[in-house]
Amino acid sequence: MLNQDPLWHKDAVFYELHVRAFYDGNDDGIGDFAGLIQKLDYLEWLGVDCLWLLPFYPSPLRDDGYDVADFRSIASSYGTTEDFRRLLEEAHRRGMRVIVDLILNHTSDQHAWFQAARTSPVAPTRQYYVWSETDQKYPRARIIFVDTEKSNWTWDSEAQAYFWHRFFSHQPDLNYENPEVRRAMIQVMEYWLDQGLDGFRCDAVPYLFEREDTICENLPETHRYLKEIRASIDQRYKGRVLLAEANQWPSDVRPYFGDGDEFHMAFHFPLMPRLFMGVRSEDRQPIIDMFKHTPEIPPACQWCLFLRNHDELTLEMCTGEERDYMYYAYARDPQMRRNIGIARRLAPLLDNDRRKVELLNSIVFTLPGSPIIYYGDEIGMGDNIHLGDRNGVRTPMHWTADRNAGFSKADPSQLFLPVVADAVYGYQSVNIEAQKHATHSLLNWMRRMIAIRKKHKVFGRGTLEFLNPTNEKILAYLRAYEQQTVLLVHNLAESSQAVELDLGRFKGVVPEELFGESRFPVIGERPYVLTLGPYSYYWIHLPAARSRNSPYSMEWSAI
Repeated sequence: MLNQDPLWHKDAVFYELHVRAFYDGNDDGIGDFAGLIQKLDYLEWLGVDCLWLLPFYPSPLRDDGYDVADFRSIASSYGTTEDFRRLLEEAHRRGMRVIVDLILNHTSDQHAWFQAARTSPVAPTRQYYVWSETDQKYPRARIIFVDTEKSNWTWDSEAQAYFWHRFFSHQPDLNYENPEVRRAMIQVMEYWLDQGLDGFRCDAVPYLFEREDTICENLPETHRYLKEIRASIDQRYKGRVLLAEANQWPSDVRPYFGDGDEFHMAFHFPLMPRLFMGVRSEDRQPIIDMFKHTPEIPPACQWCLFLRNHDELTLEMCTGEERDYMYYAYARDPQMRRNIGIARRLAPLLDNDRRKVELLNSIVFTLPGSPIIYYGDEIGMGDNIHLGDRNGVRTPMHWTADRNAGFSKADPSQLFLPVVADAVYGYQSVNIEAQKHATHSLLNWMRRMIAIRKKHKVFGRGTLEFLNPTNEKILAYLRAYEQQTVLLVHNLAESSQAVELDLGRFKGVVPEELFGESRFPVIGERPYVLTLGPYSYYWIHLPAARSRNSPYSMEWSAI
């Protein structure tokens, strides 16, 4: 049964998957709802709480479904609306929720609205989009896809006008100045919520409105509309969640929570590359510095933390120097780079080093926020940088060592993308079946970590206090919630490290390590000494201990 706590999202572990990449239920080479339903038992076994599905709407697939041709339908290759309802019922029966991508900002140029809009200046949907006689309006707005687009305007020969787009030139932006568009998109959301959906990950929300003499991002008009969306949903639907994709600096993301009346959740984009920087440089400062710039959010709201997802590892929120460092450290081959980022999965980014994979997951699962697992990363799947665009990290899931990685019984030539079959990450050795039966596999470790996190609400709801040991290779912090306090210690170095922690306030407490359920020496007046192996970590419960009463805020200095 579903957890009825209205704050369920604060404790949840999210799992992102692409329906067409997960499991093929009808042997046509493309994953579908029928296949996903067959694999819900696996996801329940893993312990995740909420599935995030990438777009499944009808689409020309020039942007892997983010170019939507119909917001109220399902692409035939995925199944039917009835299949989708059955997926929701089966997920809910197992205690899992489901959210989907909603692309608020734009449509495909094949959408019926745009096709009609092109025909005449007085067409009923003409004002559903942003048109101009010149390509000189809004010159301060940056171009987001700098590797493919030269302008935010594209000439349409049939309409005899330029149309506005913040992403690809085949994705015209919707005109949210038009009240009909605002109503239409709320009705789209209500349509899917009426099917039983649990919420939306809303794509590219900073760019909904345009205004001259601005950068056309994060405008007040956008926030007024988002409040309207939230109020509409809250009025009719309980327990649903809205997750914002706003690739911005934390201070610019903060308004998307409003006063608890806009989004329930938002991604913390700038933290992600700095986790990789911290491990590569063996220095905690990039991580701590990011939290110093992260403002307090409303009590019912939550950050979403992740290591990888379906897009490139974005470096948009990095300085030029930081970006160069990340390219040098993680993407020396130009084929690994996409737009302003790195198109690789987690395991290849970390040189397939199991210790680093565990370490970074441990950090994401214990910092304030709800963690997101990208499908396949729980087994250390590899990628294929030669597939172009971002397809290299969207290949079929590895289920078994059988043909097509057990993803489909179709002829291999029919698969929507080839499975990964190289010598290191090939499906013959990296697959779920093999790892389920190996007690100490990455998969079984991930399952155990998820189970431990779910036992302790402190991870989703607790305060955060960084410690400041002299050894800067050690990242240590306290989390506290109600009567529980946990100490998290991470060694960012490839060599063994010792650290002295000032835990004097917990004098007399006997620490308990959560993974091994073993007791450590009692804490005394002197600094508490721990030794950690390369890239190792501790989750330590401090029984009957209380941390200092700091607010749920991250805008402070490490003590």
